[in-house]
Amino acid sequence: MSTQHGIYVHSFLSKPIVPRQTKTSTTVFRFRIRGSLCLTETNNSSKTMSPSKTLRKVQVVSPVPADIDIANSVEPIHISEIANDLNLTPNHYDLYGKYKAKVLLSVLDELKESKDGYYVVVGGITPTPLGEGKSTTTVGLCQALGAYLDKKVVTCVRQPSQGPTFGIKGGAAGGGYSQVIPMDEFNLHLTGDIHAITAANNLLAAAIDTRMFHESTQSDKALFNRLCPPNKEGKRRFSDVMFSRLNKLGISKTNPDDLTPEEVNKFARLDIDQNAITWRRVMDINDRFLRKITVGQGPDEKGMVRETAFDISVASEIMAVLALTTSLADMRERLGKMVIGNSKSGDPVTADDLGVGGALTVLMKDAINPTLMQTLEGTPVLVHAGPFANIAPGNSSIVADRIALKLVGPGGYVVTEAGFGADIGTEKFMNIKCRYSGLKPQCAIIVATIRALKMHGGGPAVAAGKPLDHAYLTENVALVEAGCENLARHIANTKAYGVNVLVAINKFSTDTEAELNAVRNASLAAGAYDAVISDHHAHGGRGAVDLGIAVQKACENVAQPLKFLYPLEAGIKEKIEAIAKSYGASGVEYSEQAEKQIEMYTKQGFSGLPICMAKTQYSFSDNAAVKGAPSGFILPIRDVRASIGAGFIYPLVGTMSTMPGLPTRPCFYDIDLDTTTGEVIGLS
Repeated sequence: MSTQHGIYVHSFLSKPIVPRQTKTSTTVFRFRIRGSLCLTETNNSSKTMSPSKTLRKVQVVSPVPADIDIANSVEPIHISEIANDLNLTPNHYDLYGKYKAKVLLSVLDELKESKDGYYVVVGGITPTPLGEGKSTTTVGLCQALGAYLDKKVVTCVRQPSQGPTFGIKGGAAGGGYSQVIPMDEFNLHLTGDIHAITAANNLLAAAIDTRMFHESTQSDKALFNRLCPPNKEGKRRFSDVMFSRLNKLGISKTNPDDLTPEEVNKFARLDIDQNAITWRRVMDINDRFLRKITVGQGPDEKGMVRETAFDISVASEIMAVLALTTSLADMRERLGKMVIGNSKSGDPVTADDLGVGGALTVLMKDAINPTLMQTLEGTPVLVHAGPFANIAPGNSSIVADRIALKLVGPGGYVVTEAGFGADIGTEKFMNIKCRYSGLKPQCAIIVATIRALKMHGGGPAVAAGKPLDHAYLTENVALVEAGCENLARHIANTKAYGVNVLVAINKFSTDTEAELNAVRNASLAAGAYDAVISDHHAHGGRGAVDLGIAVQKACENVAQPLKFLYPLEAGIKEKIEAIAKSYGASGVEYSEQAEKQIEMYTKQGFSGLPICMAKTQYSFSDNAAVKGAPSGFILPIRDVRASIGAGFIYPLVGTMSTMPGLPTRPCFYDIDLDTTTGEVIGLS
């Protein structure tokens, strides 16, 4: 133990790390202590190099400082060095400042013959409103694999929304000594992907209202003439995007002048039913007063008033498209197929019907490239996509995972996170994301905390912003053991996919040895491959070494094929009921509206899509107050909606808000800028 600036500093290293070399062969250890950059130099004539030139000697302070203070205390490595460690050249990425880079899709083309590394997904038990540390565990595990176990590793995580960053939850860069840095850049604008999604989403929204306006004020002939105007030579032509609608209508003609009056009417008039529009405008902040609005109130809109609403940007279907797309061409097709509502005759109306699919792709052309960043200990991170995990798969992108698996190669590891509990995040990862990607994880991790298990065992309610009850701060093995029924169901459900299941017990300072052992024993009894106590929040990668070793063993000892929960050819109801059964439900009850929607989507030919259940993350059931592992309940389906471009149908279990509100005291009270240093302060 040593002291720096009067602060106790611990170094947790399992073995010496050879730091990067300067041109003069002087060894430079780069680290900061609470904001002060320190350089420790030793003369080093050895030519031995570390397998990775970017690994750092992390200095750990006890007690653990605030996340933003830790993040600001570490000098990030220039992102070109992180890229070089992955064998990426400047031709493979575009720099966005010193610490971020967009990795280009051409990397996949170059590495298409290369074999993949191991694929690991991190889910969790049913969480408390405080979260149980899946992001922190994901980052800490990768720091252990890369910085301490000498494995090639890439962390794949979602881009966080600014809504929770400034709202109640805070950022999503991990925490303690297991973080993605620079934390402020990660949690705020990053490389502009969410802004691109916002722009594309709202362009489509504008196109919908504009088209209805113009159709209401023009004859068929006038409308057609404006859609296909003659050029200087007096000749008309269809725009390339128009051929999608022509094909949909069964019109094979390529010359606009050859269309009959009936064909002109069918082509030019979308005849959108304004009561059936499902597309909303979005913005990336929490604003409860935009949950219901009216548009078209200006004097020039000629009575085109209608009710609509805003969603938060990450709830846009375009975000889900970004997460599930496999290539630029695939993204173009998916964006064009997005259904914004129905015509008055009940036919689906798409973005390509509106002529805007190509423009949306142009707005998204850079967003499809994942962003390369780094952890506190210098391991690489790919940040990409961030779908709203209730109504979409809460996973990072297929594109990022595919690139990462090629970059680490055989024997390397790609670790990605699945949002919320395993009943939501891991289930959607397996049944939706893996279906579209064709990838199979070898290992699935379930993150558990003593705090959450006590809650599921009958402990007092846990609420964000309120002090924890005494029950969570003192030993109570019986409460922990009772709550392990929730963990056991998650283990059983996840094992059914044919992967090895590990339980990562995210250790808190108030946890006792008896409580931790109770969780480990219950995990093994429930069929987990292993259960490991992990202290990565306090110690970084060093605290997750045992978890890293367990992950290696789990990945090396799996031979089963991936098993899905349901076949795609099953009906919509059959697929819903298969998922409900995994929750513990004995049956499903459909509202009249849900029945109507299921019938419509089946008639429209969409029944073969996978199911993305939209329900509370705080319970296996539809009631967030019901903890543990309830069974025998009836799961109510209030409505059924679809993201056709992204490629899934999402039943609504109860009420699901897609525009969060701000609390009485939002996180923004603590966020500011140090105008002397330029550092962001107060992010959590």
